[in-house]
Amino acid sequence: AFQPGSEMDVRSRTIADPDARVKDRISKLRPNEIGYIKVNSLKQNGQPVSNETVGTVLEVKLNSPIKPGEKVTFDMEFDAQVPLQIRRSGRDNKEGVALSMTQWYPKLAEYDFEGWHADPYIGREFHGVWGDFNVKLTIDEDYVVGGTGYLQPGSEIKNGKKTLHYKAPNVHDFTWAADPDYIHDTMQVPDGPLLHFYYKNTLDDEKKGFWKELQPKTVELMQYFSEHIGKYPYEQYSVIQGGDGGMEYAMCTLITGNRSFGSLVGVTSHELAHTWFQFVLATNEAKHEWMDEGFTSYISSLAMNEVMSQNKVFPHENSYKGYVYLAKSGKEQPQSTHADRYEFNQAYGISAYSKGAVFLSQLGYIIGEENLRKTIKRYYKDYAFKHPVPNDIKRSAEKVSGLELDWYLTDWTQTTNTIDYGVKEIVENNNISSVTLERIGLMPMPIDLEVEFNDGTSQLFYIPLQIMRGEKPGTSPRTVLNDWAWAYPTYTFSINRPKSEIKSITIDPKGLMADINKDNNKL
Repeated sequence: AFQPGSEMDVRSRTIADPDARVKDRISKLRPNEIGYIKVNSLKQNGQPVSNETVGTVLEVKLNSPIKPGEKVTFDMEFDAQVPLQIRRSGRDNKEGVALSMTQWYPKLAEYDFEGWHADPYIGREFHGVWGDFNVKLTIDEDYVVGGTGYLQPGSEIKNGKKTLHYKAPNVHDFTWAADPDYIHDTMQVPDGPLLHFYYKNTLDDEKKGFWKELQPKTVELMQYFSEHIGKYPYEQYSVIQGGDGGMEYAMCTLITGNRSFGSLVGVTSHELAHTWFQFVLATNEAKHEWMDEGFTSYISSLAMNEVMSQNKVFPHENSYKGYVYLAKSGKEQPQSTHADRYEFNQAYGISAYSKGAVFLSQLGYIIGEENLRKTIKRYYKDYAFKHPVPNDIKRSAEKVSGLELDWYLTDWTQTTNTIDYGVKEIVENNNISSVTLERIGLMPMPIDLEVEFNDGTSQLFYIPLQIMRGEKPGTSPRTVLNDWAWAYPTYTFSINRPKSEIKSITIDPKGLMADINKDNNKL
């Protein structure tokens, strides 16, 4: 990928809005700055096997098929050159970190009920195979190393080199970073993992102070996610200065360290939350990136609101704003689009992060907030270490709520249909007010409605969506009206009070529905 003329290079130079960290930088790499992995030999059960490197994928023709339940041993010898750090992996990043070693070895492609997932690396994210890693690293003895896996006792030191032995059970990635100037701190999470922090002593005193302050906040974040998603399954987690922004890996994250305190905690919160959604659940980010980035954004916003005492009434407001902007921009593509094939990087980003977060927040509007909390925990419990697909989160929500939600998954993720409901008119007859609502957008939804009266009182109404085959639990006194069948563009109901007594009628008073036009939600 990190060679002039690679797919990643060409894609970055031809997409309308390239990643600012990449742009045309790959095209300018010199021979001693490029990255490569060269496979010198590959054997299947001791016998040489035919293979060919095609871009970032090694195509292998097996000597004999591997049948279900069979075991096979592959032995590979390869040489590699670590690229100058541009995106995620590399050496000598902009903050002077010597080695950010991610995606540094040949990885097996995932094979599942859908078939092979041998996607080339063009800059998006990953899908991997779980395994137990047994790794020995030999490096200059003055380097401090952090990353995936548990360091085994008895490191060997010889001729200025040290060999470190790591074991990492049940992970689908192995990452490490190394620098001679790392400060290494630890902090224990009560009844939880040991946290490690690696940051350069060349940071100024203020920034080093932020890294110290980060440590108890990371304890709180770990506790929050374990409480609201499920127990963290490993014995350690490391926050490491490195890379080119923030990126999640097994048992660790690499983030740039020259940040404000708020940014440092925010990025750590997001990357730590990925542990649950990407490294334990592990959806295929090439196909379903919104399930990882979006769900991570959702839960990390809640965590930051609590841990940093932000006191936001609605922590997901920016996600909604981002989605509405995209929906109105004409650049939106369905979330079922392959991650590499979005026309615009911005559209990918908003779809994955913002629209993905809104999927969960709005699911709470549909099935009820308490049911959403139960759904997240059930989803984690049922699908940990199983590579879930979109239907799995839907089924978790259906089992918790008892509602049918296929319509929601389909419209929200497989189309660009939008939500737009409006209060059309109020007509009075014999002191009874008839209220007509209209569905303008193609995507249907159940409706929460608040009617305020001039005497200061109010009344809540709930209109179930017929294809849900049920209704969400009520948390306040409300009047449940007849179902609204989605095919009907209008819906009329009556209020036993004259029009003159009605002050206002508001659709979705809490703002949890991603309606792209709020102007017609109130009359």
